[in-house]
Amino acid sequence: MYESLKSASPKHIRQRHGKEHSGYTAFSLPYCSRCTRVIVEATNDIIARATQLGYLDGRIVKAFRYFDDEQKDVDSNNNAHLIYTQCFARQIPWVIQQRIESIAKDVKARFTVLIISPTKVQSRAIVDALKGKGFRNLYVAVRNDLEEPTLLDGLKLLLKDKECNLGWRMVAKKLLEVPGFETVLKRSHEVPVTSVVELIPPETRGAVTEMLATLRAVRDEKQTDNEALSSLLKAMELDAYAAARDSLREELNSSVRADCNRAIRNIHITATTIPGAKGLAADYVFITHFDDRYFIKNRDERSVSDQDICNLLVALTRAKMKIFLISSDPKKTPLFLEWIDKERIRKTDVGRRTGSEIA
Repeated sequence: MYESLKSASPKHIRQRHGKEHSGYTAFSLPYCSRCTRVIVEATNDIIARATQLGYLDGRIVKAFRYFDDEQKDVDSNNNAHLIYTQCFARQIPWVIQQRIESIAKDVKARFTVLIISPTKVQSRAIVDALKGKGFRNLYVAVRNDLEEPTLLDGLKLLLKDKECNLGWRMVAKKLLEVPGFETVLKRSHEVPVTSVVELIPPETRGAVTEMLATLRAVRDEKQTDNEALSSLLKAMELDAYAAARDSLREELNSSVRADCNRAIRNIHITATTIPGAKGLAADYVFITHFDDRYFIKNRDERSVSDQDICNLLVALTRAKMKIFLISSDPKKTPLFLEWIDKERIRKTDVGRRTGSEIA
């Protein structure tokens, strides 16, 4: 999963696994207690097909088995298929709304929803559309560890510890010109210093002190200087006017366009990308834009990479109860869908008003 994100490599584990004199002992953990039976079986279908076609070369062969449990068996029987729907991209939020309403009628209990999309733009567009329909408890999960640290990230560290070397390096990178920042880094290695702050130019230190004072006042709900706050927002590249406008628009939409049933408005929904989904789980998972052009990164849409396969496996195994696969191409069947036993898939028709299913 992290090969393309953090230059990680599985070779180090593979070199030690099963080697008689590696100094390590391998323990197999084959059981999956999170997912229902059909999700485990579909995952094994994909792995088997990928292996048959020559993908996942060098992978450590390990079992991935459904964990038999009385309650989980009930859940598995009630959710015996993956649900696949083809529609236009603009219909995806409506399809999700219809499915959530159907789930609420069936389970009559609290449940969680995770929406996984190939890109951040698609994820945020779906969130905006669902908010417009009246959903209120939506959260966009962004993996900050996969992105460049921000000025705010550094300032938050300095709020906790004003001598934090990492915090000062982070703010220095954002506030200093490249030559100045490189000088700070070089000197921190050449001369013994008790703190990186000693290498920061006085004027920059003063600016950071003012920023911290403003942040502290905001955190503690104390009166803030408008000019100082405006300066801080500008340094962090935040548009206060746009944020206020978006907040006002959301408030207007929530009161004017409440299309969804009142009973489901507060259901907890998390939206993210595939990298952002790593480590997350929910009762019901919607994988949107499930099309070759998004899930197969190579320009030749039928040329799969090991990374594409791993991404799909991560997305599928986030679900505790059921998976909904939603394609944005009404005419083309995704390649990965063909890798899963047809008996495990229930294809559905969007329908004009009801989102009716066709078994």
